[in-house]
Amino acid sequence: MGFPGSAMRIAAAALSGLAYPLAFAPFDLFWIAPVTVAALFLIWAKASARQAALQGFVFGLGMALAGVSWIYVSLSEFGGMPAPLAGGAVLIFAALMALYPMAVGFLQARFGPRSPAARAVLVMPVLWVLGEWLRGNLMSGFPWLYLGYSQTDTPLAALLPIIGTLGLSLWLALAVGALVAIVHGAGRARVLPAGVLLALGVCTALARLPVFVAPAGESLNVALVQHNVSLSEKWQSHNASNIASAYLHESEALSGADLIVWPEAALPTYLDEIAPAFLARLEDHEADFLLGALARDSLEPNAPYYNVAVGIGEAKSLYRKHQLVPFGEYLPLAALLGWLLDYLNIPMSDFSAGPLTQPPMPLGGYAVGVSICYEDAFTHVINEAVPQVQLLANLSEDAWFGDSLAPHQRLQMARARAIETGRPMIRSSNNGLSALIDADGRVHAIAPQFVRAVVRGDVQPMTGITPFVRYGNLPVGVLAALLLAVGLWCRIRRTGDPVSR
Repeated sequence: MGFPGSAMRIAAAALSGLAYPLAFAPFDLFWIAPVTVAALFLIWAKASARQAALQGFVFGLGMALAGVSWIYVSLSEFGGMPAPLAGGAVLIFAALMALYPMAVGFLQARFGPRSPAARAVLVMPVLWVLGEWLRGNLMSGFPWLYLGYSQTDTPLAALLPIIGTLGLSLWLALAVGALVAIVHGAGRARVLPAGVLLALGVCTALARLPVFVAPAGESLNVALVQHNVSLSEKWQSHNASNIASAYLHESEALSGADLIVWPEAALPTYLDEIAPAFLARLEDHEADFLLGALARDSLEPNAPYYNVAVGIGEAKSLYRKHQLVPFGEYLPLAALLGWLLDYLNIPMSDFSAGPLTQPPMPLGGYAVGVSICYEDAFTHVINEAVPQVQLLANLSEDAWFGDSLAPHQRLQMARARAIETGRPMIRSSNNGLSALIDADGRVHAIAPQFVRAVVRGDVQPMTGITPFVRYGNLPVGVLAALLLAVGLWCRIRRTGDPVSR
């Protein structure tokens, strides 16, 4: 029985997957993303469905093992999971993530046009983006390492306010597919992919012309207080008072700020346990405050509790985190996976979710759209608030990731959200990278990791609605469906059978 696919092609797919994360922060070798995807498309071009599935799987496995290796740090170093079990959990997770490119490889070969050139233009790009979308939505979603994120610092970022990150993924995949089609085609067969490349180039040039947002009033002076509190210290109840006092004393010394922001769960205690005198001192300060804490519905032992952001300004306001982290903030399939709690040492790991739609916070004279931790990786969560707000704020706790790729990847995603929405993003993290990001995605001020620091700077609130906020991924979905329909029609027209190969 022959090996399913050339060993050289499988090795090339695996190496491409391992290299793919180099296109993202902190490496930012943006050109590697289209090159590695092009390599995979070329490998798929003449592979059977079975071979393409295996090639897609090893690509996805390499991508996940290299790109989200920080999961091991979270589970082992901070979650208390024994190293062998943590390593096994990461391998299982990577294998699950690899199922998406595996399915893409199988489906493009099984149902796409017989011509490799036509398949590379009409089917591979669409299925690639469909795989990204499914990965970002199924089983709580994991929208990491989307192809579009790799271009945050390139001229292609001008497309983000119009088509969003998934749309930019489709743009890149179409460009890659067109180049692959030109390589495989000859004569007139190269006309269509050449036309696709020309159309993509024209769209990119035109995307820089319209202006969707405009300044909304005066700039806001913001101070981000980053105290680099260790997780072991943070979640010991006897330290809560000292931690709160340290934040308060440093903040009271700040003058000239319109808004002072503390990170996620900066106060590692319930709101009902915070002394009124402490809150009164915050209210008496010249600046408004936005800070992370915990909240519960009642004092009953099993009452729901929440990861919250508290606004103290014109009035007190509260945001309850909606998009919870599986295994970190809640346990999926608790009846089946409850045994995992015996190995995980993660405090406050059974949160309840707040509603998707919540009112903005009035802070510093503006309406602020708040998100907590990795919620800013989910465009639908951020877009939900944008029409009513002039700026965005994200409170994070990146200590769970240690000295890994994750904080840099998260900052890159936050920058993409700023560009998509046309809103500045205030990002406050316990141990870095706290940053002030303008509406063009540029970082104006940033604190390094693992130090105590205060980030100061002005942010310009913005108003107006970008096409991506207004329509989301709908236009991209319609275009993808049309391309896929044309690809299937081409197969049926040539063979009369959409399935056989």
